[in-house]
Parts: sequence; structure tokens; C-alpha cells
Amino acid sequence: HYLGALSKQWSEEYARLSPEEQQRRLRNIVKKIDADADGLLSEDELSSWIQQSFKHYVTQEAKQHFSDYDKDGDGLVSWKEYNLQMYDRVIDFDENTVLEDQEEESFRQEKKRFEKANRDDVPALNVDEYIAFEHPEEVEYMTDFVIQEALEEHDKDGDGFVSLEEFLGDYRRDPTAREDPEWILVEKDRFVNDYDKDHDGKLNPQELLSWIVPNNQGIAQEEALHLIEEMDLNDDKKLSEAEILKNQDLFLNSEATDYGRQLHDERFYHEEL
Repeated sequence: HYLGALSKQWSEEYARLSPEEQQRRLRNIVKKIDADADGLLSEDELSSWIQQSFKHYVTQEAKQHFSDYDKDGDGLVSWKEYNLQMYDRVIDFDENTVLEDQEEESFRQEKKRFEKANRDDVPALNVDEYIAFEHPEEVEYMTDFVIQEALEEHDKDGDGFVSLEEFLGDYRRDPTAREDPEWILVEKDRFVNDYDKDHDGKLNPQELLSWIVPNNQGIAQEEALHLIEEMDLNDDKKLSEAEILKNQDLFLNSEATDYGRQLHDERFYHEEL
């Protein structure tokens, strides 16, 4: 729903541009996607661009939050500044404090993530560390933490793996039902065919990572293939500028332009000198 609303917002803004300006911006974006400058967009070029776009917006959003939280403007966000911005109070406790409710327990996890993101001796986070705190799945040095956090949440019997039962969470089949509901069948299929690569009936830490962390590369490749299938008129498995301009609405409603958002972000459509 969010992407639909976003798409509507950008397409309305796009419609306000003159047709000449629309095409100028779109052409500039096409040039930037075309890494080898051969005038054609390959599946790899489209996929690589879409992945860069995902990362760009995640990073930009975290940088925006960082500047909101850095109250004293010293280029660092302390645990205190983060708490005051998020909760209007400082939530602090030592490792052994018994916390009263689930929400407070999540603060403990948040503090662990804050500390893990911090890579130097300064107790507050710089902007890169803050991005790692907000999006640990995007940063290599946080991988172990992401796995550990997922195990703490899902590995109920503490064996270091996530079984199918643990994967499905609190689901219990209704004793009067003859079979599982559709969503459970879908989840079981994903467990068996997408995540449990060695087919041993449980997810090891690496397999767990493929479940927890969105597969941006896979999503980007699927979108690139889809665009080529829909827009490639001469069947060369690539897209020319003419093919894109002929079907520009489809291109604008895709991940390739972040649903048109890139046409309003000068970093994307600005012409290289």
C-alpha cells in the first residue's frame, strides 16, 4: 500500500513536468544505468542499478534520522539523544535487570544493537555506525548480531537452529480442521524450498540469514527480467532508450526509477558533465 501511495505521489509530481522535461530526466537516468555506455540496458545493468537504489534510500533515510537525533550537532548520536528523541526519556538498565514487559525487553535488544554498531572507543555513534544500528542487515560487520538476534527470537529450544515449528511461531492447527490453512502451506513451502538449502529440516545460521535479510539481489534481478520481458520490442534481451521511452509509464512504475521517485531526486537525473 505504501508503494502504491508513493507511486501516486511521484506520478502526480511527474505529470506536472513538461513532456520535454520528463523525457530529459528519464534519458539522463537511462544513461546512468547504462554502465558500459553501449546505448542498451542489460539485465545486469538494470539489476545493479536497482540494488544501488535500494541501498541509497535506506542510507538517506538513516542519515535523516541521524541529523534529527543529533541534538547538540556534534556529529554523533549518543544513547541518551536517541532515547530522548524516540521515547522522551532515557531508558537504561544493566544486563541483569528484570524488565517488566515485552516492550522494555525490546529496549534491551535495541541497546545491544546500539553497542554492537559502535566500532570505536567513542561511546556515541557516528553517521556510518548509526546506519549500521538502524539497518544492521545492510552492513557486513553486523551479520553475526543479526543472526544472534534472530536465534534469540525464534530458537526456543536453544539448539542453535530454527526448526519448522519454531519458524511457524505460535501456530497450532485447529483440531477440527482437516488441513492447514493456505498461509501455513505457503510458509511451509518457503521453509522447505527457499530457506532449508541442505534439507535437514532446520535452518542453520546462514540459512536463517536468507530468511531474515531481504534478498535485494534476487528482487532486483526479478524486476530487471520483468522489465526486459515487458519492454524489449526487438527481442535482443536488452532495452534501448527508444524502447523505454515508448513504454515509459511501465518504467516509471517500477523499482528501476523507485516508482518515479528518482525523477524528483537530482542525484539521479542530474546530467553528468
